[in-house]
Amino acid sequence: MFQQCDLRPKGVSFPCDIIPRGVAIYCLVNYINIAPFVGNLSCKSKNDAHEKPRSSVLTLSFCAARLAKHLSQDVVSSNGKRAFLVDTLQLVRGLEAQGLPSNQAEAITSAITQVLHDSLENVSHSLVSRSELKMSEMLIKSDLSKFKSEVQSSQEHHFSLLQLETEKIRNDVEKMRSELRNDIEKMRSELRYEIDKVTAGQRLDLNLERGRTRDELANQSAETTALSNKVDREVHALKAQLEAAKYDVVKYCIGTLVSISAVGLAVIRILL
Repeated sequence: MFQQCDLRPKGVSFPCDIIPRGVAIYCLVNYINIAPFVGNLSCKSKNDAHEKPRSSVLTLSFCAARLAKHLSQDVVSSNGKRAFLVDTLQLVRGLEAQGLPSNQAEAITSAITQVLHDSLENVSHSLVSRSELKMSEMLIKSDLSKFKSEVQSSQEHHFSLLQLETEKIRNDVEKMRSELRNDIEKMRSELRYEIDKVTAGQRLDLNLERGRTRDELANQSAETTALSNKVDREVHALKAQLEAAKYDVVKYCIGTLVSISAVGLAVIRILL
């Protein structure tokens, strides 16, 4: 809950009687400068104050903006605690110059100073000091060096293990290579024996097949000769038959022509 204070100048009537301190915190932290929009907020007379009432929020925002101009940015240590230096006298005079009574100006100055102090304390609690930062840096460096040494030792250990495994694999590969060579030589000798055996059998089979082929070729040649002679005889017989058939056809054609001629002459005589 925000603390509340009465910020009403004497003789001025505002819509809000009580202004929360959170408004001052918001205005001061964000450095809101609304003086050009508010204008001159000083009350020249009671009649002007009654005719033109100002919002209490705008008045407090203007006071916070005026306060931001008078704040010092120096932070000092006092008994192990941080303090925010503020020219309170000048701040009170500035608030009084805006038409606020002295007791209200002092109350506003005290409240805003306390808010600034609390805000700075909260910021200091959320941040890290230089000594703590150096300590954490030293711890990080020590952890890094320790981690580096552990990584180096782990790398050396793994490298030695890798060398041992590599040597073991190399020996196994050499052993397997020698075994493969022996197996290859054995298989090569077996293949040579089988090839020679197959070659001898194939040669015998080839000779037998060659003899059989020769016999078959001789038989086929004899059969071919007999067939050729038979074909020649048949061709000669066909030629003789064709000649005889040709003679018969010519003979029949001549007889037919003679018959037709005789019939034609007979018809001509009858018609004449």
